[in-house]
Amino acid sequence: MHLSDKIYVAGHQGLMGSALVRGLMALGHNNLLLRSHDQLDLTDQHAVQDFFAEERPAYVFLAAAKVGGILANSKYPADFISKNLLIQTHVIDTAYLTKVTRLLFLGSSCIYPKHAPQPLKEEYLLSGPLEPSNRSYAVAKISGIEMCSSYNKQYATHFLAAMPTNLYGPGDRYDLHDSHVVPALIRKMHEAKISGADQVVVWGSGKPRREFLYSDDAAEACIFLMNLPESEFGTLVNASTVFPIINIGCGEDLAIMEVARIIAETVGFKGSIRCDRSKPDGTPRKLLDVTRLRRLGWSPRTPFRDGLVRTYSDFKMQQNRVGESHVVTR
Repeated sequence: MHLSDKIYVAGHQGLMGSALVRGLMALGHNNLLLRSHDQLDLTDQHAVQDFFAEERPAYVFLAAAKVGGILANSKYPADFISKNLLIQTHVIDTAYLTKVTRLLFLGSSCIYPKHAPQPLKEEYLLSGPLEPSNRSYAVAKISGIEMCSSYNKQYATHFLAAMPTNLYGPGDRYDLHDSHVVPALIRKMHEAKISGADQVVVWGSGKPRREFLYSDDAAEACIFLMNLPESEFGTLVNASTVFPIINIGCGEDLAIMEVARIIAETVGFKGSIRCDRSKPDGTPRKLLDVTRLRRLGWSPRTPFRDGLVRTYSDFKMQQNRVGESHVVTR
C-alpha cells in the first residue's frame, strides 16, 4: 500500500477499526476513508454502492461487525446473523464491482468447531459442530470467508480473511452485558474497588482457556498482511485446498480465572473472586495455531500484562469523559 492510496477502514470506531486507524496513521497513510454508522449504514446496499462509486478505495479493511460477548450472542442471535451477513455481503460484493485491489475481511476464532483439536489450524474450518452460544455470529463470519473464497475463484479478486483471536485494548466497550470478558472484568474489578466490595463474580467455572491479543498488535498484523508481496499474498488468497484465511494470535492462552486474577492485580482490587457455575462456560479452549503467520515474519510485541495496563488507563479515561459529560455548568 502506498501512503497516498485510498484506504477504507470499515468500522473505524470499533476496537479493531480504531487500532487499524492508529496503525495506518503511524505509518504515514494520509488518505484514509472513515465513515461512522450515522454517515454510512453498511446494511444499506445502495448507500454502500454509492460510497464506493464516489470514493473508489484501493484497499479495504472490513472490520465493521455487530459484536458482543456470550450473553449478547445468546440473547440476540437473529441480530448477529442478519446484520453481519448484510454488512459483509454489501462491502465484499461492492469491493469486487469497483475493482478494489485488496480486501481484508476480519473474522473471529469462533468460526472453528467447539471441540476441534488445539491449537486451531486454519484447515479445521467446517470440520465439526460450532459452539451453540455464538453459532449465529460464527455462521455469518464463515459465510464471509466463503464469499472471499468464491469471489477469488470466480472473479480473480484478492480478498483475504483474517481470523483474530480474542482482542482487548483502547476503544473497547466496557458494558457488563454486551462486552467481551476482558473489558467486562476490568469494569467489574474497578467498580468493586471503588465501592469497597469484597467479592467479584466471574461467569462459569473459570476453567475455559482463552488467548488474548492486544488490539494494536492485531492491527499491525493486518497491515503487515495487506502489505505482503504479490507472490505471498496471492498464495494466501488462491489456495486451492484451504479457505483464504489466516489466524492472527499470540500462540499462548490463559484460564479465565487466571485472567481474572491478573486483571484484579492491574486494577488494584483486593477482594475475592467467585465463579458462578450456573452461567455458561462456552468453548472449553480456543487457542489459534499461528504457524502460518509466524512463517511470513510477524509476531506480536505486547505482553498481556502491559496491554492490560494500557487498556485500564483507557477505561478510566472513558469513565472520566462520561463523568464530565454529566457535569452541569451554571
